[in-house]
Amino acid sequence: MRDLSAEAVAKADLHWMRRALAHARRGLGRTTPNPVVGACVVTDEGVPVGDGTHERAGGPHAEVHAIDAAGDRARGATLYSTLEPCSHTGRTGPCTDRIIAAGIRRVVAAMEDPFPLVRGRGFAILRDHGLDVEVGVGRDEAVRLNQPFLTAVREHRPFVMLKAATSLDGRLAAAPGERTQLTSEAADRHSHVLRAQVDAIGIGSSTLLVDDPLLTARHVYRERPLTRVVFDRRLRASPDARLFSTLSAGPVMIVTSRQAQRLHSERADALERAGATLLVLDDPAMMNALQTLADRDIQSLILEGGPGVHQAAWDAGVVDYVQLYVAPVTVGQPPSASPADTVSLALGREVALASLIEQNVQMLGPDVLIEGYVHRPH
Repeated sequence: MRDLSAEAVAKADLHWMRRALAHARRGLGRTTPNPVVGACVVTDEGVPVGDGTHERAGGPHAEVHAIDAAGDRARGATLYSTLEPCSHTGRTGPCTDRIIAAGIRRVVAAMEDPFPLVRGRGFAILRDHGLDVEVGVGRDEAVRLNQPFLTAVREHRPFVMLKAATSLDGRLAAAPGERTQLTSEAADRHSHVLRAQVDAIGIGSSTLLVDDPLLTARHVYRERPLTRVVFDRRLRASPDARLFSTLSAGPVMIVTSRQAQRLHSERADALERAGATLLVLDDPAMMNALQTLADRDIQSLILEGGPGVHQAAWDAGVVDYVQLYVAPVTVGQPPSASPADTVSLALGREVALASLIEQNVQMLGPDVLIEGYVHRPH
């Protein structure tokens, strides 16, 4: 950008990166196992001439879409991308080749790609070809957008969002084993929007037996199949569960133990006939189960309950994000403390909600949503 002060360039870079980030968000729920990426091409005069979104795995990357839209106007321009351009051949060719061939003069990227085949190589290639490369503009927001991808690459497990709905007195139900509707239609709509953006939903076998849920994304558009996961080390699931009537919405996976498969071989066979995919592990501990899911390209998982599977996730140290829907009702004893202080029963352990990072509190009809990261996004 010609004849601009360093401060003006920094301000302009942040403005255009926000545009690229907005395009990246369009890929949420659509790109696994790839990251969500947005890009835009801007001339030296500050005119945007091309935008791009990575729409799905196997399709052109965001940078390619933006360069194609810009055409000849890309020569001498600046490319803004929310992630380091790739430098290897996978299902598509290297974005670095397209950037160099288009005559882009400058690349501004939000962050380095930790994927082993990239990890700084894209930046190095661009610099070797004389391009000016700036890294780190809008990094925090880019990191938040790609927590599932980053967690899968770095830790070989899905990004885990623990979700629960509770009454004011911290109850999940009126009585153990009794199905109880707590939240409003507005809260339910909000949770279904989230379902449209993740790879999988997980529940424990007790929740399956008590609630017999469908676990589908309703009233929202979802492009890809939604995987439903049942953590069932004792293989208690019934082949008559309503989940198996929704296989058109996505696969149903049951994580169980080899011992349970041997003890209940007839039930295992019946579940497979009903359409279940059995993931049989010698040790179905939570971390092992999550790593098995990561092997199947599941990068984001909502754990919807119950307390047993929530507790297992906390004990394994894999809870990354918490979403607690609090309904303005009591179903047991009057509350002795604010649900914003501690809701141990609903979340599977005692959690000080005030300690959540980047905490967000909002009203959803009569209900309150309290959410935030357990660990700072990185």
